[in-house]
Amino acid sequence: MKPTLLIMAAGMGSRYGGLKQMESMGPGGTTLLDYSVYDAIRAGFGKVVFIIRHDIEADFKKLVGKKWEPKVPVRYVFQELAMIPDGFRVPEGRQKPWGTAHAVWVAQRAVQEPFAVINADDFYGRHSFKAMAGFLKKIKKNDAATYAMVGFPLLKTLSEHGTVARGICRIGPGRKLKEVVERTQIGQEGRKVFHLDDAGERHPLKATTTVSMNMWGFTPRLFEQINGRFGVFLKAKGAELKSEFLLPRVVDDAIARREASVKVLSTKDQWFGVTYPQDKERVKGEVAELVKKRLYPQALI
Repeated sequence: MKPTLLIMAAGMGSRYGGLKQMESMGPGGTTLLDYSVYDAIRAGFGKVVFIIRHDIEADFKKLVGKKWEPKVPVRYVFQELAMIPDGFRVPEGRQKPWGTAHAVWVAQRAVQEPFAVINADDFYGRHSFKAMAGFLKKIKKNDAATYAMVGFPLLKTLSEHGTVARGICRIGPGRKLKEVVERTQIGQEGRKVFHLDDAGERHPLKATTTVSMNMWGFTPRLFEQINGRFGVFLKAKGAELKSEFLLPRVVDDAIARREASVKVLSTKDQWFGVTYPQDKERVKGEVAELVKKRLYPQALI
């Protein structure tokens, strides 16, 4: 059975100031999402599931989805604020989506096979998808909670235009993930990397530290683990207007409880993406260089 690619494309792009997932970054109006689907298909993924919102459905299908429907089986699922377990309610004034674990949770009826999860507005590269597809294709039925993550060096995932949030990874023997800790406000000065705490004080980080950029590989067992934690999250944080139910935290908790094993996969590729509007020109230059080197065709689709 070929693995499925689950793409989180419902984000609102608050820091970017727009819908990054539909922003043109390459020749002919191609998006970073288009390059991910292209790489996934040639790596052997057999289905694509787009997680979007109802208010962007028409534009998304016109600009992105319709390109790929003739190439690969495509499904759409919707991430909306009101989609939460029975017994809970959305607090008045909340507009921000519930986060990446919620995005995956709403897609559980569309996925019955091993699957990868990615952000729509990140570029991961062909070797990253090849490594992930190779891992997922080897999963056996009795490996129900055997997962994977493609890791990237921290310094190569930062923005020159402001701080970012990253999942800092601690890796043990056999390239097994031991812990992933979400750090916000990570910045750099030259090759020196730091994160700011709530008081604004700097704490150094190693530039070579492996981080998660939300390129994960799972089996459907993950849905059970999310189901078991979503209610706990809503009881603790559901009244907050900007709290997020994050996928790395679900994975970290599953590791701590010995409910999952996560292999950290290596890649030859350079990650890049847009956090701030000023990042766009650099990203467009990165894409143009890849096309110039003929790693991607001028006409992607």
